[in-house]
Amino acid sequence: MSVAQILSQFQASGAETCFHDRHINPQIYAGLDGKNWGIHDYVARGGYAALRKILGQDGGEGLTQDQVIATVKESGLRGRGGAGFPTGLKWSFMPRQFPGQKYLVCNSDEGEPGTCKDRDIMEFNPHTVIEGMIIAAYAMGISVGYNYIHGEIFHTYERFEAALEEARAAGYLGNNILGSAFSFQLHASHGFGAYICGEETALLESLEGKKGQPRFKPPFPASFGLYGKPTTINNTETFAAVPWIIRNGGQAYLECGKPNNGGTKIFSVSGDVERPGNYEVPMGTPFAKLLELAGGVRAGRQLKAVIPGGSSSPVVPAELMMKLTMDYDSIAKEGGSMLGSGAVIVLDDSRCMVKSLQRLSYFYSHESCGQCTPCREGTGWLWRVVDRIERGEGRPSDLTLLDSVAGNIMGRTICALGDAAAMPVRGMLKHFRHEFEHHIEHKTCVVGADV
Repeated sequence: MSVAQILSQFQASGAETCFHDRHINPQIYAGLDGKNWGIHDYVARGGYAALRKILGQDGGEGLTQDQVIATVKESGLRGRGGAGFPTGLKWSFMPRQFPGQKYLVCNSDEGEPGTCKDRDIMEFNPHTVIEGMIIAAYAMGISVGYNYIHGEIFHTYERFEAALEEARAAGYLGNNILGSAFSFQLHASHGFGAYICGEETALLESLEGKKGQPRFKPPFPASFGLYGKPTTINNTETFAAVPWIIRNGGQAYLECGKPNNGGTKIFSVSGDVERPGNYEVPMGTPFAKLLELAGGVRAGRQLKAVIPGGSSSPVVPAELMMKLTMDYDSIAKEGGSMLGSGAVIVLDDSRCMVKSLQRLSYFYSHESCGQCTPCREGTGWLWRVVDRIERGEGRPSDLTLLDSVAGNIMGRTICALGDAAAMPVRGMLKHFRHEFEHHIEHKTCVVGADV
């Protein structure tokens, strides 16, 4: 079997992920069928109208940089990569009067376990990301941008490159865009599959051709980023939301969601559901509704727990999760977890939480870049301790040891990978401690032999 044939087994067609009729008021996925990704179809759907609007090419007066940023602020758009930082506020940090080169970077290094939304956007609607980046560059006075794409989705990288060529040929990229005084060059760059390169400063290091390891902050990228120049970094889905906001207004986008949580959000629902896939729904949609869209928990099983924002977010028990809405504030304040990347991992009552944590802990131990001692050593300790509990060799002192190691990792590393490894451990021990105790005492799983 050739390399291409092997990779094709893992290449999503979109049929199982985003091409279904179960979205609610979609904005990014609206009108997509898997074949209409090109520029002509995008323009027919209203594409590049937002760019024409800000440049005054639609018969209007155009928008100033301040007006574009104000519109994005009004929309309540928050970063869709995980942190949830207000996008318009981040754009306002860019020193627009800086005399030298400035950079715009799209973080498409989608490596959070359970997340598969950004690759679908780039493959099936790449021009909305391109247009969003052009608008962002205009707002901040930036002339050069890069899209850093996860190295293990090379087909998607090739699709994005093809879309860039279309945009250049149509005059939407390059010098004097649409005859205006505004110029912007955009390039794609593929990574090599390292999870750590999803951290923004490690991404910048990799983009510069160096080993992908996080930088100390401060200085922050807004003042010292790519090649030491002011840089703004946003996630793929964040840029993809911008054209709709400019076309329809910030208030209209805010009204699609809820206060402080504007617009729609794409959730990658996986695990023990009947119809896993990507679902675009308004922010604030009840989790119960999202679970219903995904076909509910698989037949014959009951919901046990949910990891609501990718593998780094603490687990939430079923009873509590069913009361929450899918937005940053509800998940954090009421659920004690994070919305994160929007990767919703559903666990039914057949799942052993010790085994689930064993798999997660191994991932973070494997993906630690090794730069910080607490993370390099601590993630290995977490995995080894959980692994021995799962294998029936656990000790009564192991639970105290796990909590101690997690506590000594959190807040003591350059980037958040250490915290990402520790939070699932603490979340599991908080809500499912009895399963770990049963493993240690009885050398077997509490859920029975069917797991």
